Amino acid sequence: MAKKKIAILATLDTKGAEAQFLKQQLKKLGSKALIVDLGVLGEPQCAADLSRKEVAKAGGTALAALVKSPTREAAAPVMTAGATALLLKKVAAGKVHGVIGLGGLQGTAACTGVMRALPYGLPKVMVSTVASGDTSPYVGVSDITMMFSVGDILGLNAFMRKVLANAAGAAHGMAQVKVALDQKKRKKGERPLIGISNLGVLTQGTMLAQELFAKAGYETIVFHAVGTGGRAMERMMRQGIIGAVFDYAMGEISDALFQGLRAGDATRLTVAGEMGLPQVLVPGGSEHLGILVSVPNQLPDRWKDHLHVWHNPVVLAPRLNAEELRTVAVEIGKRLQATRGDAVLMLPKLGTGRYAMPGGPLNDPAGDAVYFETLKQGVPPTIEIVERELHAEDPAFVTEAVERLIALIEKGRGRKGDAKPGRGKAKRGGAAGGGEGGRRRAKGDGGKAAKATAGEA
Repeated sequence: MAKKKIAILATLDTKGAEAQFLKQQLKKLGSKALIVDLGVLGEPQCAADLSRKEVAKAGGTALAALVKSPTREAAAPVMTAGATALLLKKVAAGKVHGVIGLGGLQGTAACTGVMRALPYGLPKVMVSTVASGDTSPYVGVSDITMMFSVGDILGLNAFMRKVLANAAGAAHGMAQVKVALDQKKRKKGERPLIGISNLGVLTQGTMLAQELFAKAGYETIVFHAVGTGGRAMERMMRQGIIGAVFDYAMGEISDALFQGLRAGDATRLTVAGEMGLPQVLVPGGSEHLGILVSVPNQLPDRWKDHLHVWHNPVVLAPRLNAEELRTVAVEIGKRLQATRGDAVLMLPKLGTGRYAMPGGPLNDPAGDAVYFETLKQGVPPTIEIVERELHAEDPAFVTEAVERLIALIEKGRGRKGDAKPGRGKAKRGGAAGGGEGGRRRAKGDGGKAAKATAGEA
């Protein structure tokens, strides 16, 4: 078995001894080490395989220039960019199989800045003095393993040797795993992994979709659409992991516009269209927001004139009014302008989630009508629009959505497929199509999907 190579990221003027110890531990385990020096000042305590001079040059600035007027603000971006550029090349060439980082506040920021740019699936272990606190700024939507060093990483001792040996063991072990994450371009005819966005008000529908996709031979990966979920899903699209999308939940757009806790970033809803991936879109869960309150169960004045429900004691879900929903629809339309085809927007006219369905606490047919009409007017003509007199979790609605996405995928694979999505002709800007899908009505509280409690979100 060929030896794996693990990169070690550290400032060697302060953590050289620790980096050298890691290298020795990796060698004992059967792996090789590639020490990368992120330091700028001070003499390195051990030899680097990628020197600080090489790293700075790859980051776009000569080391001599950084040393002339050294500041962390100036040096950190250069060294992070340089290490990222060098490691991306080595990872792509199959010459690096994992990464270990060492750091305190500054070192953790630098090392994880590099790690976040590396592909999903590559082992990433960050040994950090700040790993017991809020690590979300460091991890982002990457698959970084944060390991709390407990003591400061400043000198070897009996305890620190054990921590570092464990880190070496973790990275070495991960690098031996033979399960591959294929991020290369799929061959014609291969089935893609399907990404699904989800919220609790759509979970029953998502579970049915997973079941239906599985029966058709497709694997799915579900993302909780609370900001990080959407970002991770779209990053996996860019890395070639996800090849088709059932974008079932769009609450990240609503929260981005009205300061909710599920807010997505500026690229949300743009990536699949730009890449030309097959996608079925549903504005699920976008009629309400997720608002974190400071006092449990106390309704803020801002939302007292809105329909609302408490998701839990500290998370309020207010229903957006018609004008606010018009704003959301316009924004969705803007984000979908790059979509050139292989896309269907499905509108559940009886409600975009369990809260909004008939009998639900946020049901507002008049508001939905304004929302859907604005959506129809705003999306590009390259997107097919399908309207159904069903709510978003109705099994008939979910089944048609799944069938339509499979049909788009099969078309791209050069196959006819078994999906038969044409339950009535879709009409842009008009009423729901006819046929079985257009005629069926939701069962209200007596239906299977409707029986789920409205307390889930």
